[in-house]
Parts: sequence; C-alpha cells; structure tokens
Amino acid sequence: MSLLGRDFHSSLDDGSKSLLERNSNVTAENVHPAEEASGLSRMQTLIHLLKCNIGTGLLGLPLAMKNAGLLMGPISLLGIGVLTVHCMVILLNCAHHLSQRWQKTFVNYGEAMMYSLETCPNAWLRTHSVWGRYTVSFLLITTQLGFCSVYFMFMADNLQQMVEEAHMTSNNCQPRKFLVLAPILDIRFYMLTILPFLMLLVFIQNLKLLSIFSSLANITTLGSMALIFEYIVQEIPDPSNLPLMASWKTFLLFFGTAIFTFEGVGMVLPLKNQMRDPQQFPFVLYLGMSLVITLYICLGTLGYMKFGSSTQASITLNLPNCWPYQSVKLLYSIGIFFTYALQFHVPADIILPFAVSQVSERWTLFVDLSVRIALVCLTCVSAILIPRLDLVISFVGSVSSSALALIIPPLLELITFYPEDMSCVTIAKDIMISILGLLGCVFGTYQALYELIQPISHSVANATGVYA
Repeated sequence: MSLLGRDFHSSLDDGSKSLLERNSNVTAENVHPAEEASGLSRMQTLIHLLKCNIGTGLLGLPLAMKNAGLLMGPISLLGIGVLTVHCMVILLNCAHHLSQRWQKTFVNYGEAMMYSLETCPNAWLRTHSVWGRYTVSFLLITTQLGFCSVYFMFMADNLQQMVEEAHMTSNNCQPRKFLVLAPILDIRFYMLTILPFLMLLVFIQNLKLLSIFSSLANITTLGSMALIFEYIVQEIPDPSNLPLMASWKTFLLFFGTAIFTFEGVGMVLPLKNQMRDPQQFPFVLYLGMSLVITLYICLGTLGYMKFGSSTQASITLNLPNCWPYQSVKLLYSIGIFFTYALQFHVPADIILPFAVSQVSERWTLFVDLSVRIALVCLTCVSAILIPRLDLVISFVGSVSSSALALIIPPLLELITFYPEDMSCVTIAKDIMISILGLLGCVFGTYQALYELIQPISHSVANATGVYA
C-alpha cells in the first residue's frame, strides 16, 4: 500500500476518490471501461501499478531481511509476493463475477464483500451482509491512518538525524560506524514540529492540487532510490557471517513488514476499471508485480548484506553522513510529507461525509476542518506513544494489511463461487491461504506488541542514533 503509490490506493469504498488520473476528479465508481478516450493505456497502468506498491515499507525491507535471515528472507518475501499477486487476481475475478451477477458497471472492494455475502447460503450472513462492507472500510481506514503514523515517525527519524548531524556533515562519504549516543532532542519534539505543517496540508481538498504533490513525491523518491542503490552496491562486505535463518520470533516481525510493503491489493479494482482495454490488465498486473517483487528482494537483500547487524529501521538511517546522502533523507522526507495528504484523503473521504451529515449547513465547514485536525492529531499521538518505526510497520502490516491482502480475498472467493460447484483443490487452497494470513496476523501482532512493551535496549530499536 506506498510512498509513490499509496496515494493511488484509494477508491476502495464509498465516495473515495481515485487519484489514478492526475488531471481529473473522476471517481472510480463512475468511470466506465467503455470510455476509451479517457482510459489508461497499458504503459500508464503499469506506471500507476508500480507507484501503488513502492512506499515507506520498501525502506524497511533490509531490516526485515535481518529479522528473517539472508536465505529465508528473500525466499519468504518471494512467497508472500506470489500469494499477494494471487489474491489480487482472486479479487479481480470475484469483482467481475459479482458485477455481472448484480448488473453493476463496477464494484469496489467493500461492495464485492457485501454482494457476495448477500448471495451466500447462510441466512445470518445474508442478513448482515452490509457488515462485510463495514469491515473492509474499517480495515482501510485503520491501514491508511497507520501509514500516516508511520510517515510521522519516518520524517521525525530522518529530520532528527539530519539536524543533529549537521555539524558533522561533510563531502567525504565514508561508511558509518554506529555509536549509541543520546540524542540532543527527543524524537517526539520533531514529531510535534512537523504537526502544524501537516495540519495545513490536509486542509487542501482539491484533487488536482494534490496530484501536483503526488508528482513532486514521485520525483523526489525516484531520485532518492537511485542514490540508495548507487551506494549499497559498492564494496559489499563478505556475507558469510550473516545468519541464513533468524529466530521465529523476529521472523514474525518480518511477516508484518513484508505484508505492510505489499499493500496493493485494494487498488487493482479501480485501476482495472480505468484501463482503456481492461482485458489487458492481468498482463500488466503480472509484469508490474514481477518488477516490484524483484525490486523488493534486491533492495532488502543488498541492504542487509551492506549493513549487516547495524541495519536500521529505515535504510536511509544507515547512509553516510555526507551531503549527497543527507540529501536522500531530505528528498525522501519531502516526498513522504506530500504523500501524507494523499494517504489522508482516503480515510477522510470515508469519515467526513458521515460527520458533516450530522450537523446543519452552518457548521459544515467547522466540522470538516475539526475532523481533519482530529485525524492528523490521532496519527501524531499514535506516533508519539509508540515511536518505533520498525515495530509499528510490522504491527500495521500484521493487523490490517494481512486481512486486506491475504485473509479476505480467499474467503471472498469461497463465498462467491461456492454455490457454483467449486473444485476441492480451490477450496483447500483458499482455506490454506486464509489460515496462513490469519496465523501471520495473530502471531505477528502478538510479537510486535511484545517487542513494543520491552525496553528499547532489549528489542530492535529504530531510534536515531549519532554516528561517526
């Protein structure tokens, strides 16, 4: 779900606007595939798909590899990627089938869940089918606000390191030696410093203006990613002393981080709907996700091989203390700052209509701005209470991302196609994927919570240290 692209992860529920078209205010619900004049080409769709899957979680993959092991990490990441892509295909097939059954032009994620429950054999589920939609909406809001909390921590971590190392920054880009020294200012101070600027940013409601911020985020991130790869491929130490397989406890943290990174399930429906030729979308999906999985494995593995046991929660915190690589942190932080508004747009667009409908027109603007401020403060308070970037990423991934990516799609397929004589192999496969996702959700959440309550010295801390 992504820096470059979780801004395009929207349109999963009622009224949530699609940001796939940079110069339009068209919603995913009212875009018709037959409108070829405004449809996306295969190349445009591929670019948007890549954006939707490249985000802040990508920078935490080297630490995820450390939590899994040099051999187990890449293999597991590949497996999770394959399962995620398969669940995307399941969601596409179910939505297509339900749209034909209910004679709808397009159904989003929440609607697909609701319509499938309305036709299932169980009478209780049919009666409470709307709760399927509510569940998807709740998970979407939780996930997106979780992303925003991660953005707070990411920006604060990098801002702290840039500010407190400014007097030591030079043009000599030598590898870091990590020193555990007390920071000058608490990380929470930097979060509070960022808060007023984000409050002003989320007041922007014009999607065309937000699309400009999206473009700026894309440009800064691409430049940062190029510099990161340029550094980590140089002088990689001998990896023979790195463990091939880590303990099962840290592997659970790996699972949450990996699922957090693969947050592209929900965007496949609006993206396919806006294609000029929707029949070509499966090809674009397989090609795009193959590139994404390759990028994930390369960055995670090379980053872990480069930094070893000193790998931080974000790879940017491991970069040398010189101006070229300090600029990487600055560029990526700027990109994250702009993307916050785009991520924030999704939960706000679900919550605000309900909140505004409860008051008279006289109070509409006041309630709108108050809810926006409250949601921003909620993400800030969450970051302040749990200033642990790596563990929060793992927690959000385990709790909500795993449900949206691995648990719900197989169950949706079972409910949708079971009355139509599904094969035993398909039923067994869907049950196994859902059980795997549920186990990862339960144990990953437990481990993330367990690590969060431990002293920082006991756990894998992400707090910015001072380097020499």
